[in-house]
This record gives sequence, C-alpha cells and structure tokens, in this order.
Amino acid sequence: MFQLGKTIVSEDILEKDFVCNLTACKGACCVDGDAGAPLSAEETKILEAIYPQIKSYLRPEGIEAIERLGTWVVGTEQDLETPLIDNKDCAYVIFDGQTALCGIEQAYNEGLIDWKKPVSCHLYPIRIKDFTEFAAVNYDRWDICDPACSLGKELQVPVYKFVKEALIRRFGDNWYAELEKVAEEYQKERRK
Repeated sequence: MFQLGKTIVSEDILEKDFVCNLTACKGACCVDGDAGAPLSAEETKILEAIYPQIKSYLRPEGIEAIERLGTWVVGTEQDLETPLIDNKDCAYVIFDGQTALCGIEQAYNEGLIDWKKPVSCHLYPIRIKDFTEFAAVNYDRWDICDPACSLGKELQVPVYKFVKEALIRRFGDNWYAELEKVAEEYQKERRK
C-alpha cells in the first residue's frame, strides 16, 4: 500500500493486469453478486434525474424493479446501490444477445445523456471505500474476471491503465499523473 494525497492505494493496481473480455465473461459482473453497484449521494440524484430519459433503454423487468424499489436503494450495509431484479441482475442491465451491458451507458453512447454510468462500475475492478480522512483504492479480485486477467496479462495492461478514464473521473488529472509517477518508480524498483 502507498499513500497518494488523501488516498491509500493498493500496489495490486500497479502489479496486476486487467482488460475486460466481454466475449468470455458476458458481463457477468452486472448480473452476479449479492448487491447493486455502489453509488454516491450525488449519483442517486443523477439517476433520479435521468431515469425518464433512459427508461426506454431498459428491460421491462428492470423498469418494474426501479418503479417498485426506486432508482436507487439502501443496501444491507446501509450503502447506496443500484436496485436489483430478483436479487440478481442490476436493474439497469440490458442484453446484446447473451452479453450483459449497461442501459445507462448505452444511452450515453448514443448521446442521449452526458453521464456514462456509476463511477463504481466504470472503475471496476477497482473498488473505493471512503473513510473520514482518506479513501482506500483496492483491486477487487473476482473469479468471473479470470478472462480479463488473462487478456490483461497477454496485452500487458496493468489495472491502473485499464481504468485510467475512471480514475481521472473520480480523483482528477493531477492525482492520476502522480499515480503514473509512482507506477514508473515502482516498476524501476521491481526490475532491480
């Protein structure tokens, strides 16, 4: 672990390789698990505002879950999350054949909205836990992502580079520039 500003960062994001491989995993991270995607308080307001615009992109069962539970929910750990369909799929999931995709991101890609998706989804496989004085930035290892780890290793793309856009979105350009410096020094030390 190392400190970067007001963050404590796991070295795993420098050491481990990762590139999503949707052809292999079929977007399982959006349909497996026991909780919705983590949300910030600000993101709950965004979801409330954009729901009418993105509703037509969603599946009927997603719409039903959102209209019954709300555009966001309070999870069992009192965290803010996206609602689930029958405690499984994220309510915002859509499918392209067998592959799970994000209905919010689809609307974003088509220029309907200017918000890509929850930052926790954009950051995956990085998970961030906010504490009073700092944020912990960790690599979340999940066996459904084994194909992404293999592809990342093949392409030699460390986690922090794979999620560069999301890290900048969450922490800013300056933070990411500092992370790149740390990563460069870290790699030099490892080669010694």
